[in-house]
Amino acid sequence: MTEDIILDIQNVTKQFPGIIALNDVSIQFKRGDIHGICGENGAGKSTLMKILAGVYPYGTYEGTVLYEGQELKLTSSSIEQARSEGIAIVYQELTLVPDMTVGENIFLGKEITENGVINWDKTYAETRTILERYQLDVDPHDVVKHLGVGKMQMVEIAKALSENAKVLILDEPTSALTVAEIDKLMEILASLKAKGITCIYISHKLEEFFRITDTITVLRDGKTVTTQPTGNFTLESLVKHMVGREMKERFPPGSRKPDGVIFEVKDLHAVDPEEPSRKVLNGVTFDLKRGEILGIAGLMGSGRTELVTTIFGEFGKITGGTLYLDGREVKINSAKDALEKGISLVPEDRKGQGLVLIQSILNNLSLPNLFSFSNSWAINKNQEMKSSLQQVKNLAIKISSIENQVDSLSGGNQQKVVIGKWLMTIPKILIMDDPTRGVDVGAKYEIYKLMNELAEKGVSIIMISSELEEVLGMSDRVLVMHEGRSNGTLAISEATQEKIMALATGIA
Repeated sequence: MTEDIILDIQNVTKQFPGIIALNDVSIQFKRGDIHGICGENGAGKSTLMKILAGVYPYGTYEGTVLYEGQELKLTSSSIEQARSEGIAIVYQELTLVPDMTVGENIFLGKEITENGVINWDKTYAETRTILERYQLDVDPHDVVKHLGVGKMQMVEIAKALSENAKVLILDEPTSALTVAEIDKLMEILASLKAKGITCIYISHKLEEFFRITDTITVLRDGKTVTTQPTGNFTLESLVKHMVGREMKERFPPGSRKPDGVIFEVKDLHAVDPEEPSRKVLNGVTFDLKRGEILGIAGLMGSGRTELVTTIFGEFGKITGGTLYLDGREVKINSAKDALEKGISLVPEDRKGQGLVLIQSILNNLSLPNLFSFSNSWAINKNQEMKSSLQQVKNLAIKISSIENQVDSLSGGNQQKVVIGKWLMTIPKILIMDDPTRGVDVGAKYEIYKLMNELAEKGVSIIMISSELEEVLGMSDRVLVMHEGRSNGTLAISEATQEKIMALATGIA
């Protein structure tokens, strides 16, 4: 092993019941390199990172992992051991404690104490130093549950950086970040590289690899396909390595013909029910046509998620405005009300709001649909199984058994389960909040095709996306949010990234 190789994975194989997640994988990581790992959902990316972080300890996999020239043997208490060795990971799913402050979360498990008592002054002072070092716009005293998902992600990154890591693993770090926050992260990674820290970077946003990485490894079906300098790839060749075939278009052509208004929101105002003094919606007006895909764009904190969760009856307390469905005024006070009216929501946070992680894939798919599988006495198990398996097939969800717990799936396949369970409700209106977050390029295409098919059958779709290319590629019209209000609606024929950003920032 040469001195510039900090981490050397040799012939690693990891199996789960019925699945070979990693199959003889070998990769070398150079000291001070930013090394990208990409592949479709289920390719083995997250499994590999969990071995390096100690989630899957030594003895649960075959092969060898050398770290600084010595075999890495992380034990059953290995997460802390990995941190002590200088290996830190920022997971795709948030791991913060919602009711704790930013400072408490960053120093959780490594509290600053004096005489057995936590020194809170030093804790918050150190937290502020860490946040300022990386120019993160978060207050150390903020309670995490009151932050947006983007700021939560930045706190996760700050927590990992506080470990003084030699190797920093980032699993989908930008999935919920704004453009400005992504720019800041890229600056942070460049500064870490200059200090000799090795970064392992996993993302489904392929453009980011060309922006920041030095080397890229492609995994497919648990195997190493290739490792090359980033400059050797084009976007097209990278996709071909990932999916094993040519993909000539990112967004499938559709033949949607939106016709007639099905849903209207007029001058909607709402407050946070836990903090009534905090306005979350401050005058939102828009309409939705039958068979239309209406994109919603806006910066983080603009009120996009608050809007759709309020419409779904599960967040804001409405203080003004009116909702109309099929021309009639409606009141929606709960998810039950929304479902009865034919409105379903694929939430932004699949782990916290979309799934029951300790339940099976079958139970998660059927949960909102039990009424359709039952009479007054019992659930028709055969029909439940048949419908659920059909969704698995329709969405190409990679599973070994539908009875397995849903948390055994990769992040992208979990997202497909969330989409599938709401499709089973046969909605008139399907709200999708960042539906392709954490989903690979091939699976994204399948979701886009599905959206087209639904809209062509007359289903109306409201789609929030943090990716402007996705908004422009899939929408018929674009509603732009700014500071809790609707700041304009653009026909797709006139919409551009520049126009959307002008409305999103309040310039226009």
